[in-house]
Order: sequence, then structure tokens, then C-alpha cells
Amino acid sequence: MSLGPCEIFEVGPRDGLQSETREIAVADKVALVDKLTEAGFRRIECASFVSPKWVPQMAGSGEVMAAITRKEGVRYAALTPNMRGYQDALAAGVDEIAVFGSASEGFSQKNINASIAESLELFAPVLEDARHRDIPVRGYVSCVVECPYDGVVAPAAVAEVADRLFAMGCYEISLGDTTGAGTPDSIARMLLAVRDVVPAGRLAGHYHDTKGHAMANIDASLSLGLRVFDGAVGGLGGCPYAPGAPGNVATEAVNKHLTALGYVTGLDQSVLEEAAAMAQAMRG
Repeated sequence: MSLGPCEIFEVGPRDGLQSETREIAVADKVALVDKLTEAGFRRIECASFVSPKWVPQMAGSGEVMAAITRKEGVRYAALTPNMRGYQDALAAGVDEIAVFGSASEGFSQKNINASIAESLELFAPVLEDARHRDIPVRGYVSCVVECPYDGVVAPAAVAEVADRLFAMGCYEISLGDTTGAGTPDSIARMLLAVRDVVPAGRLAGHYHDTKGHAMANIDASLSLGLRVFDGAVGGLGGCPYAPGAPGNVATEAVNKHLTALGYVTGLDQSVLEEAAAMAQAMRG
């Protein structure tokens, strides 16, 4: 019996590849996005319009967006940390953008060299302009359980940032267990706080499998009403500013897990496995 739809938001081409130190050719990134399109995703995060000084792997983001084969009904997204990045993303023809905040002051400073309050000020003009252009904006909140610099993060702190991003116009808030320290109990406590200010239907779980808890954390999130989860094909990724957090949960594993539970994802598992092999071949 089907339990209804669940969506996996694919972040491998951006969040997955950003910390790889070996330079990956634009053509390889394009081929990966095209294979993911073939697998049936509705949303794929392909690029990040950040300074190549800080994230060298994302230097060819405009070229990637120009070369992918776009399919009707699929939104091809990019991360835009500020107005400059947003303008570059618009020029590249992205379908939606994402802004990246943190529930931890220490991580915010390390990741974007700004306090939480300053980061929200940076996002405000981006969100305002995107609203006038009818461009969807997704909001990320990192370190929703623990920070590599500040330690345990209070659920109320996560809820406050999620509330601000949602009020500013983000259509969905992705909650990132950046260090992979989350357990079903700590994820549930965090989600109960966030659900007080943002509806469960506008939340997504972004879980790293560093300590092997990602699937259990997805189960806890399902029980609290979440139906969207981020995945990185092939288990690519981690964050250059979060030491010891080597990998996002693998999309192909999440898809197997959700379908075994009875949820419908709309993804082709065999094509996903092909994409996972491509992704793993890109690793340094």
C-alpha cells in the first residue's frame, strides 16, 4: 500500500562536489546533471555562484547551467550567497535559487564570514528581487543539531533562523545536520521547535550520514510530517567548513529506503545507480 509521495531534492552536483579538491571538468558535471534529469528528479541543485577564491570547484557554474539539457517540469537550482551571486545566477538562467544560513554563530562566521544577523541582511535584497521576478527561493539552515565550533545548537535557535527565512519569502526551509551528529531524538526535538513557526509541509531534511544515523533521522522526520529530503547521489559531499563531516546521505540509498517503506518518489532506481557510479568516479 502506498503511503503517498515523498520527494528527494538532489544536491550532489553542488553540495556534493563543492568540497572535492580535484578539478572536475564542466563536461563531467553537465553529464551528471543530465543523468539525474533522466532519473526523474523535479529539483536539482546544479551550481553555486560564489567566489571561486572560496569554492574553486564551483568556478564553472555559469558554463554548467548553459550546457545542461533542460527538461520541462524540472527546476535547476543554484546557491547564491549575496546579490552579486544572485545576479550571476539570473544571467545563467537558473530556475530557482537558494540562500544558506546557519543556526550557529561560529559556523556562520566560518562559512560566510558574517554573523547570523548580517547574513539575513545580505539575503534580504536577493529575496526581494526574486519575489518581483517570481523566482522561487529555498532557504538552508545549517548546524541544526551541533556545530563544529560552538557545540550543541539549541532547537530554539534553529526555529528562529527558519522563521526569519520563511517570513522573508523562502518557500521551503532545508534543515541541515551539517556534522551528522543528529540522532532521531535530537532531530525530533529540533523539528518540534521549528514546526511551531514553519509548517511541516514547507520543511526538508538535509542529513549527513557521518555517524550512520541518516536513515533513522529520516524516519523520525517522516513521523513528524516531513516529505522532502535532500540527497547527494553517490554520497558525495561534506562541507569544507565542517571538519569531520564527510558525506551527505546517498540519494540512491534514500530512494531505496523510502520506496521500501511505501512512499512514491517518482525516481528510476536503475538510472540513479548509474548516476551514483558517475558521481563516485569524480571523487578525488
